[in-house]
Amino acid sequence: MGVQSNFSPLSPLPSESSNMSALTDRPLSEIYDKEDRLCPAAEHRPSRRFARFKTQFDAQIVGKKKALRNRIFLALFLIVVVGGVIVLIWFSLVLALIHRLTPSNPSNGLQKIVDQWDTPSDSVSLLTPWPKDFSQGIVPVSCHSHNDYWRSVPLYEALAGGCTGVEADVWLDGKDLLVGHRKNSLSSDRTLNSLYIEPLSIALSNLNHGSSASAPVGLFNVDPSTTVTLLIDIKSDPVTTWPVLHDQLSPLIAGGWLSHWNGTSKALVRGPITVVGTGNTHFDQVVADHDRYIFFDAPLPDLSHNSSYGPENSYYASVSLKKAVGTIWLWGPTADQQDAMQEMIRAAADRGLVSRFWSTPSWPVSLRLKVWRFLAEHQVGMLNVDNIVEATRWNWDWCIVAGLVLC
Repeated sequence: MGVQSNFSPLSPLPSESSNMSALTDRPLSEIYDKEDRLCPAAEHRPSRRFARFKTQFDAQIVGKKKALRNRIFLALFLIVVVGGVIVLIWFSLVLALIHRLTPSNPSNGLQKIVDQWDTPSDSVSLLTPWPKDFSQGIVPVSCHSHNDYWRSVPLYEALAGGCTGVEADVWLDGKDLLVGHRKNSLSSDRTLNSLYIEPLSIALSNLNHGSSASAPVGLFNVDPSTTVTLLIDIKSDPVTTWPVLHDQLSPLIAGGWLSHWNGTSKALVRGPITVVGTGNTHFDQVVADHDRYIFFDAPLPDLSHNSSYGPENSYYASVSLKKAVGTIWLWGPTADQQDAMQEMIRAAADRGLVSRFWSTPSWPVSLRLKVWRFLAEHQVGMLNVDNIVEATRWNWDWCIVAGLVLC
């Protein structure tokens, strides 16, 4: 016979039953009041933490020195945080402004050559096949690419920017003319022919192929009548270099691409390319030629008292700006310096020559822009530049914003 148990697995233990009945008999408000006392609501915790935080700055609680030190640390922390946010916002605005103002590269054949150019041989090879959009959309600008051969892409970078003047320093090496500023920088693959003469001949041949124009078409589609000046700075002996230079120019002469003085008709014939000799070039060598395909770079300050220079023998009239007017300080040219520059610009224009000042200030940018702006406003014949994109594509009014140089 089994033993009968009074315990059921589904019924509460006596002690649990009594406790449960006691718990259920209490009002809910009493239960929740006790819970609030044992575990405060979450919204009360921050206020207590803030109260404890405030005590760190109360001199009566933590002492004067510690309270002062804590206040200083807090102030520095807030300055760093607020300053960091301001700097972040400022940089974001500057980056957006730079992106907005930076001129985009045009899409044309010249720009594609600039992007793909790697070695001097590319100056010729990249012209095949001929890019039909060679100078599409490029507006020619009266600027001279100073020491053009130093650029990443000689000739093409200047033309892509719209500059109508380039410069090459040449040294005689046998029957070749090597391009470079000093003898120790010369190399056999960087010649006047490979970097300038042959590319120009190929380009003009393609541009004039099938043309019905009475005069040769120039390099710029926007204004085909524009002449591009090739300034050749002879560094070697001029007597031995002169005949070699004439020989090197023969493809351009044969194509009818060069401006020249016709000694028979005593007339100036403008062409797509105008060659100017400077450096060791002798004026006597220029005027000795019956038909002149190389013009002289006349001394600009001498025009006021020397009548030897005119369009029949010269094209540029140049001088070092520092030599002509002295040092130009940060605040820009003085009234006397401005008068001197204007007088020389007028003298060149009266002779039919193109005025040019080299050795213009390059830094700071604000001073460079002041000089550029003055020369441009007073119609200098050719603006001598090192930064082509800044000179031809940037809006000079937006080159410096809030003290930040953007161009």
